[in-house]
Amino acid sequence: MRAAKDWKDYQILDASNGEKLEQWDGIVLIRPDPQIIWNTPRDAKLWNKANARYLRSSSGGGRWENRDMPRDQWQISYKGLRFHIRPTGFKHTGLFPEQAVNWDWMAEKIQGAGRPVKVLNLFAYTGGATLACAKAGASVCHVDASKGMVSWARENAGLSGLADKPIRWIVDDCKKFVEREIRRGNRYDAIIMDPPSYGRGPGGEVWKLESEIHSLVELCAGVLSDRPLFFLLNSYTTGLSPSVMQYLLGVTVGARFGGKVSSDEIGLPVKASGFTLPCGSTAIWESGEPNLSR
Repeated sequence: MRAAKDWKDYQILDASNGEKLEQWDGIVLIRPDPQIIWNTPRDAKLWNKANARYLRSSSGGGRWENRDMPRDQWQISYKGLRFHIRPTGFKHTGLFPEQAVNWDWMAEKIQGAGRPVKVLNLFAYTGGATLACAKAGASVCHVDASKGMVSWARENAGLSGLADKPIRWIVDDCKKFVEREIRRGNRYDAIIMDPPSYGRGPGGEVWKLESEIHSLVELCAGVLSDRPLFFLLNSYTTGLSPSVMQYLLGVTVGARFGGKVSSDEIGLPVKASGFTLPCGSTAIWESGEPNLSR
């Protein structure tokens, strides 16, 4: 498993009985996590002193139980990047800390390419990957269907001192945007894709990752440049294993461009146990060109 071990402002303190106890730069939250199927003793004192806890509803969704939130929004940092954090109505906080392991990998690839790199970040959320790539020297096209999330990402760019970097901020359906980019002849050297497991489009269309992902990856392979650098695919769908995603990239991007494909779970260390909590999966296609920074 690839673990995001370099955080200073974030850590998982403990994990037990379907919940994780997290510390976000001094603010302690309890959030549900379906991966946590063990019921170990909750010895950490902060279980009873958390600032807020997200409670799921039996009818769907849920709510935050606020005990003592000093502020509704705050900031955390990671290697020079800064992010606004605020609890949302769907248990999220605006950041997936486990993705830092991918940010570091992408930054190294971009810095080692020895040439200009254009990155397309699809389902880009609040911009963690966008900012990591921009800071590493890439030009980035950030695409998300949510206007609110794109605005949040732009805020994070400003906090990180990256507002003047070559980033295009696009509010659009990702599939439709890629189709238009292909028609326009625009090409990218790297693609990041972090699609939702399930959702509905503006016209009520149902999106289910397992049934849509192959056609979407195949479509996106058509917007890659003649010298692509990498294609990184994330999934939080428990039924979509890393090896399935690896196979998918191999028969689409790999079949067209060669290179190599790998996959693994990504996760975060848990302070109380010393183990790593699985937090999703990543499959990566990368070219065979040398890393010039080494």
